[in-house]
Amino acid sequence: MTQSPTLFHRLASTSLICLIFLCIAWEMWLAPYKPGGSIWVLKVLPLLFPLRGVLQKNIYTLQWSSMFIMFYFMEGVVRAMGDAELISRGLAGLEIVFSVLFFISAIYYVRPYKKIAKAAKKKAETNSSASN
Repeated sequence: MTQSPTLFHRLASTSLICLIFLCIAWEMWLAPYKPGGSIWVLKVLPLLFPLRGVLQKNIYTLQWSSMFIMFYFMEGVVRAMGDAELISRGLAGLEIVFSVLFFISAIYYVRPYKKIAKAAKKKAETNSSASN
């Protein structure tokens, strides 16, 4: 169990970085809306906000970014179902995989810390009610 948090953190970090590179490559070279690149590359900017905290193992950042990443999952699903080009649908499939991988690994990385916090809160409540 000691390696699991490290593994989940590495998976979360790697999948976030892969998602960033995927979105840049997708909208600039692989299948942009307009030839030569698309302004949709700006969708990468929100992914940069949690990057530092995720790399530094910040629990709070991993918590909120696990919910935030679902926007990229939704975009992937919509584009996998609706884009006309096969390459774009394939890239959307990768976006789905990376966002789900990030979500699951972030949740499992945070899970032991949540249990510790919950136990500490319960102990504090027990101690405060015993002293009254």
